[in-house]
Amino acid sequence: MRIAISASWLLPGLMLAASGAYAQGTGQKQPQRAEPAVQKPVEIDVNEKLLGEAEALMKAGKPELAYKLLEPFEFDRAGEVRFDYLIGIAALDSGKPDKATLAFERVLAEDPNYAGARLDMARAYYQLGDMQRAKTEFETVLDENPSAAVRATIQKYLDDIAERETGRKTRISGYAEGTAGRDTNVNNASEVPNNVITPTLITSNTEIPDNYLGVAAGGEISHDLNANFRLYAGADINKRNYYRQKSFDLFSTEERAGMIYGTGTDRYRIGMSAGQNNQGGARYYNSSGVNAEWRHALGASQQLNVFGQYVQYRYADPVLQLNNINQLVAGVGMLHMLGKSALFGSLYLGTENDVGPATLSGPGGGRTDGAKRFAGIRAGGQAAVGESAKLFFGAGEQFGYFSNVDPLISSHRTDRLGDLTVGVNWYLDDLWVVRPQLARYINTSNVAVYSYDRNDYSLTVRRNFK
Repeated sequence: MRIAISASWLLPGLMLAASGAYAQGTGQKQPQRAEPAVQKPVEIDVNEKLLGEAEALMKAGKPELAYKLLEPFEFDRAGEVRFDYLIGIAALDSGKPDKATLAFERVLAEDPNYAGARLDMARAYYQLGDMQRAKTEFETVLDENPSAAVRATIQKYLDDIAERETGRKTRISGYAEGTAGRDTNVNNASEVPNNVITPTLITSNTEIPDNYLGVAAGGEISHDLNANFRLYAGADINKRNYYRQKSFDLFSTEERAGMIYGTGTDRYRIGMSAGQNNQGGARYYNSSGVNAEWRHALGASQQLNVFGQYVQYRYADPVLQLNNINQLVAGVGMLHMLGKSALFGSLYLGTENDVGPATLSGPGGGRTDGAKRFAGIRAGGQAAVGESAKLFFGAGEQFGYFSNVDPLISSHRTDRLGDLTVGVNWYLDDLWVVRPQLARYINTSNVAVYSYDRNDYSLTVRRNFK
């Protein structure tokens, strides 16, 4: 739940004040990159004509048209201070603060002392709701001793940020969704005969497709202790009912809580989680663990994150308790923003320490295949399609090696699990989303009975609450 601004007229007034004050107040002329001496006059005229038309549109109060005029040339002319500043202002004043930050970053990379660009960068962060960065940039401009007009404008922004920081600090958000889909391999069967058990293909090794209906809901509450510390807690429930294969119906719950500390370009999060999973109406396993993450902004468009988690999985059925494990995972990832689009990737390593009780077949305790070491890679992204849809994809590959010799092959078991998810989020408005999606999983193993492939087709309707 976002905090409402105390006066509805404040933001437009601040934007107009900042737009009028930045150039004259800083006493700084807009720097222009010197053109090569060999450039033809006609080329200079064309470039100047483009910028002149954009400036005219801005003065006429038409920033959206100015942005559309400049946008096709952004790839070729990015790095020119005057061009980047103009397209940044046009983006900011036409409601695209995310694109504006990218342009202002390029300006400040060329000219770190460009006070006008830094002031407008602060305005962009303010519109994005990143009050900590906005405050930092506003205070940086104040340190440069701007004019009284600029100082007064900045102070209005800082006063509003301070009011937000001392106002309501608790936010609540949630969602509810319904899904219809088809699973081509409900039981993750391999379709490979296990000749050690029986010379023919047994029923449990046969792929079973089925249709399903699902519902899910969740929510989170967060509370700011101060400008840097935040507490959070949340929970999710998920239920999937198959049309025929009732023994594979799924129901799960997950709870989480923790603390976030953020300052400048860094954010640290540490939390705890617990989950319960039911299959076929009976408890399947419980999980509990801790997790931690560090995120570092490398700029307006890139973010580095380092993460780790430790989770215990405990099965309810005594027959399955030999599969109990303690899992440890650590990795590093990167996020790159491209306006409304984004790309991400990560690498991770992990172990599964088998801690199951001793049995007649395993007097030492633990599962037959023993402990597992694994490593994986993930990549994904999203791209805006028009104003109301975003395509997305995610893909991963994980390689696993087990410590014990498997008696079926007289060797160590190795697995390779790949997954691919593609779909589109279609935003009916700010709260309703429709998501068609395809998820594919392929597991290959040198123990044939563990190999399988599976497709999951679904259509989800989601309602967000803010």
